[in-house]
Amino acid sequence: MKTSQSWERGTETSRVRLSGQMSNATEGETMRALVRKSVVAAVSGALLFGVPATGAAAETGAAAEAAAIACDDDSSGQDASFYPGESAGYTYDEKFSAGPKIPGLPEHTPQGLAAWKDWDGAGNGLLLMSAYGKDGSNAKIYGVDPSSGKTVGDVEIAETHASGIAIARGWAFVTGRNNAEGHYTVRKYKLSELADALKAEGSPYVKQTGEAREVYGASFLSGDGNTLYAGKYSRDGREKMYAYDVAADGTLTTGKSFEIPKGTQGLMVTGDKFVYSTSLSRDVRSNLYVIDKGATDIDIPSTRCFRSPSMSEGIDDLGGKAYVLYESGSYQYPDARNVIENLHEASVSGL
Repeated sequence: MKTSQSWERGTETSRVRLSGQMSNATEGETMRALVRKSVVAAVSGALLFGVPATGAAAETGAAAEAAAIACDDDSSGQDASFYPGESAGYTYDEKFSAGPKIPGLPEHTPQGLAAWKDWDGAGNGLLLMSAYGKDGSNAKIYGVDPSSGKTVGDVEIAETHASGIAIARGWAFVTGRNNAEGHYTVRKYKLSELADALKAEGSPYVKQTGEAREVYGASFLSGDGNTLYAGKYSRDGREKMYAYDVAADGTLTTGKSFEIPKGTQGLMVTGDKFVYSTSLSRDVRSNLYVIDKGATDIDIPSTRCFRSPSMSEGIDDLGGKAYVLYESGSYQYPDARNVIENLHEASVSGL
């Protein structure tokens, strides 16, 4: 989890079935987006001039709740077929299935997920999972072969919550500890050194290269070619992420920002989509948002959302499959709504 255990349930909970309804809902969604943006402008203007948000502004503010993005939450209310606990919803259960086991759950809590193409020089893909340990202990990076489901190795890195991991331009980036000023940081590791360590016996310690880089947010990370995305989690409302250009030496140059959903824990970047994994608490369902790639404003008619099991974290794609990581299988959360010990996988094109 990114913050405390007492998270509140999100407000973006309207009940809409995605299948067969998105085209008919376009005009309504556009209007809801306009309403929400006008609310922000109205309330911001009132605050700017020292006027309390009362009267029309307050009434419009209430309408903003109803104007939130609609998420498909239709569910049987029965136990799920391929994971413990109550089903997240028809849409999720139709698209996803159980994937490889998540390693390290008795002692570590998984957070970030990154796909590594041709990690061994032989054309094989690998899924990297970052996980934090018990207080004061080193974090870990696990490497799992999605084809066999086997853990090919793991390495230790300096203590951190490890909330995000990403691969971009020959580097592995991992969320570091907050600096002395309390700001987020990102560490970088050479992929060649990481590959050698994963192939070695035991759990070798891998040092970061250079100093950690301060960023706006690093609650989650995602890589896309020579671009690193890093964003800030918020359980109170929407936040933003930044795109960073990655130089050959791993140096980051800050690019533009993007609006992200409330409670974002992970991001998958495909050829034409941003897919956000969001969650708020161990006892409520998570959400998956499918948004046009490059969209800086998520209130657009093409945005889709559907429920997923509780405590979703990182998400990434490899070989045409999307993989979602859950932290609920960790030793810390035996009382989670859905205690999930496997990655879940789905066809990227089916999302």
